[in-house]
Amino acid sequence: MDGNLLTAVQIMALIGVTGVSAQWLAWRFNMPAIVLMLVTGVLIGPGLDLFRPDRDIGKLHEAMVTLAVAIIMFEGGLSLRLKSLADAAIGVRRLIFPAAPLAWLFSTLALHYVAELSWASSCVFGGIMIVTGPTVIAPLLRQARLARRPAAMLQWEAIVNDPLGAMAAVLAFSTVMVLHSRSTAFESFVEVLVGISFALLLGFLVGRAIVLTFKRGMVPEYMKVPVMFVTVLGVFALADSLLHEGGLLAVTVLGMVIANADLPSYQEIRRFKEHATILLVTGVFIILAADLNVDELRLLDARAVAFVAVLVLVARPAAVLLSLIGTPIPMRERLLVAFTGPRGVVLMAVAGLFGTWLADLGIEDAHRIGPLAFLVVSSTVVLHGFTLSPLARLLGLRVAETPGVLIVGGSPFTAALGEALVRANVPVLVTDLNMRNLLHPRLAGLKVYCGHALAEAADQSLEMTGFGTLIVASDNDAYNTLVASDLAPEFGRNNVFQVAPERADSHRYALPKSLSGRSFASRLTYDALSEMMDKGGRVTVTHFKPEFPFERWSEAHPDAVPIATCAPNGRIRVLRDGQAPHLAPGHALIALLPARPVVAAPAPLASPTPTRESEGEGEAVPT
Repeated sequence: MDGNLLTAVQIMALIGVTGVSAQWLAWRFNMPAIVLMLVTGVLIGPGLDLFRPDRDIGKLHEAMVTLAVAIIMFEGGLSLRLKSLADAAIGVRRLIFPAAPLAWLFSTLALHYVAELSWASSCVFGGIMIVTGPTVIAPLLRQARLARRPAAMLQWEAIVNDPLGAMAAVLAFSTVMVLHSRSTAFESFVEVLVGISFALLLGFLVGRAIVLTFKRGMVPEYMKVPVMFVTVLGVFALADSLLHEGGLLAVTVLGMVIANADLPSYQEIRRFKEHATILLVTGVFIILAADLNVDELRLLDARAVAFVAVLVLVARPAAVLLSLIGTPIPMRERLLVAFTGPRGVVLMAVAGLFGTWLADLGIEDAHRIGPLAFLVVSSTVVLHGFTLSPLARLLGLRVAETPGVLIVGGSPFTAALGEALVRANVPVLVTDLNMRNLLHPRLAGLKVYCGHALAEAADQSLEMTGFGTLIVASDNDAYNTLVASDLAPEFGRNNVFQVAPERADSHRYALPKSLSGRSFASRLTYDALSEMMDKGGRVTVTHFKPEFPFERWSEAHPDAVPIATCAPNGRIRVLRDGQAPHLAPGHALIALLPARPVVAAPAPLASPTPTRESEGEGEAVPT
């Protein structure tokens, strides 16, 4: 028993270490994370035979995958806030209906006539093809930095259509059961209708109960996430016991109800679920990829490859483009959505399940569904993982080629800083609560936004995905700390900077590091920066060449305050307090220089009429 326990521990460690390492490598080298996780799973599974789920953990891996998918779908539902739809609402409605039924129809036809599956297998598998995979779309959108509307359309479609795809498969499977005399048409229809209704009602009622108990303080803060976690598992298990895959629909509705209830603790719950989902997606992909049967993969032939090509180039684009006819969605956004349809965890998990059920009914070609599902997932993940960013760039639908800088707080200093960043080819946007504070940034020709940086309206107007660095430099230290703390998870704490608050060195007023951004500009406060600007300070951009290194510049400007460095590709790096800039040739340094030294104006050699200057009252003039 101890040996088995040790083996199980080693297996869990292997899944976690390899999966998270794949995600880190993908982030480090700007590659699609899903592709690396898929390759990693195949490598440790069929490749090196280090881990085979059926052999090492038995039937437990099916339960693990099922519950992980349930939590992933719930987290997806938490992302579906109606306020975030805005002008994407029309497109999202069309992608749910009629695009989903059309996708079912076109996928079924392609499966039957191209892949040459039977009508029974084609109808069931075609229903599953509706899904586009939130587990795949989320990391792709994070990497591609799409404009808000097409990103919202892809995200909503992926999350909403996942349970709908499972329901379509259930409906098709029920029809197959009727044709094989396992039950009557009326019994199957009632079973599916009751199951779907129960799942919808259960998700809604439990969601409302959670909202009411949380708002009334009936659950302490430290127990909210555990209560939420076990509630998701309970709702999924209960709905799934009445109708297979009905649990996916129930937990998605549960997440949507909570997301749109304006809970004060919504952000904490959502972020915890996001972290849990990253780990679960990692584990699920590793397990499913490691579970591949090489003998079944040999069943894939030219027909299977042709089917994937038709699915990606014909069935998916036709369903989307036909559905969006008559909408105000621009053609370039329609094309991007039409040619972006990666499939993920849900399709692999559900396809394998229904393939087994169809085989039990005596459908001869049901064993081909699993390998086909793997081919679809792996092909679309690799294809869209490497083509989404170039396609978005070609269509002009990326928020920014270079991650920009969001500056919170309008002032002469931030105006000068923003102007210098723009000269270094870095996109900049300055936001402030007071329009008067934005006068200097506007005069400098910078993009501005008047409003609260944390307001929900800002998510729609600011295109947060286009910014990689946050600089908080308003005249209110408390507001600076609030913005830096709240947006740190979105930008990453290493990319959030804040002007030093007044009296920050005092024990009485010092704040924990977790409640503020990183200090920069030599820990100068807002008042100190403003005083330097009032006295003639300026923010400069200096490009360095081999014949003019940083050392020479530093000797000539001993009082300069280095702020950031900029690489030739526009990547900005704000310097932390005390961090020395490392500048290679071609890099630029953005620095705050104090006013130039002044000298007294020389007295005239001769003057018949004494002037005030000759009397020792001359004004100093800059040189």
